[in-house]
Amino acid sequence: MTLLGVDTPIVLGPFGGMSSVALTAAVSTAGGLGSYGLYGYSPDRIVQTAELLRAATDRPFALNLWIPTPDELSASDVDVTAALATAAPLYARLGIDPPTGTPTHPDIEEQFAAVLDARPAVASFVFGMPGPDVVDRFRAAGIRLVGAATTVAEAIAVERAGADAVVASGFEAGGHRVSFLRPADRSLVGTFALVPQVVDAVDIPVIAAGGIADRRGVAAAFALGAAAVQVGTAFLRTRESAASDAHRAALGAIAADGTVLTRAATGRLARGIPNLFIETIEAGAIAPYPAQSWVVGAVRAEANRIGDGDLQSLWAGQGAPLAHVDHAADVFDELAHGIPHARNLEP
Repeated sequence: MTLLGVDTPIVLGPFGGMSSVALTAAVSTAGGLGSYGLYGYSPDRIVQTAELLRAATDRPFALNLWIPTPDELSASDVDVTAALATAAPLYARLGIDPPTGTPTHPDIEEQFAAVLDARPAVASFVFGMPGPDVVDRFRAAGIRLVGAATTVAEAIAVERAGADAVVASGFEAGGHRVSFLRPADRSLVGTFALVPQVVDAVDIPVIAAGGIADRRGVAAAFALGAAAVQVGTAFLRTRESAASDAHRAALGAIAADGTVLTRAATGRLARGIPNLFIETIEAGAIAPYPAQSWVVGAVRAEANRIGDGDLQSLWAGQGAPLAHVDHAADVFDELAHGIPHARNLEP
């Protein structure tokens, strides 16, 4: 996909909070576009991450940011008392204290400035696009822009906002549903229906995402008119990812209908594997985003640290049962065999 400066039209899904330098670099080095999610990152950490990525690969990579939505409340303005009470049994099980003080979240304008300083080849965005002034600054810096859409209307909005390409994300995808024009639970369009409609509606390249985990999914995406594919879960299971061993084990044991949509982790709808964490939080009060992230952040972090899969956010797409390869290079090779011009590769 020459527009984004890569040899092979395979994009790594940007795992917000679960990205690793090793996996991002591995995908870029293989000839695709490695992506790194900057959810919750301070400006200094953004710049440091870009430096680590450049030390690990000399190929293009993308940095990804979450755009605040108009209905988003400041975490400090939300009463989290009920949500904290819901999460109390999880803190007790882990032997840690609940959070105190005022919920905070990085300032998006400072994050924009840090990404501009970092100068990635590509900046990608979820939950909408930056305003015209920010888009102009990125363009002036020579940074390509990619937005994400869960509906045709969102894809049109992404194009009008100045994106160079759009990710058409079907509801099969793991992690957060990145809807921004209507509520996520009213924007659940499958990849097979979404991609060709987006291709017909916009003039920029379309990157298909959701449920793609092997060469068959890649071939289907190109047949639908996509110019590239974005893959998350298949790479998440690899040794290069930031997933815990418990998370990888859960991906390896998942059934075809083994994922659910939940707001337990952040207050926003996301797809993952059901466990005690989701069961406990959904039985009580859930704060809106981003306050819910603050409420349960320490639970998820400690569970990851000690390898307790019952209390982690086990993000997974509906294609997870197809994800059974241990190393990123092997996943990349399998996906590349589905690209039309690569069908003559050795099996």
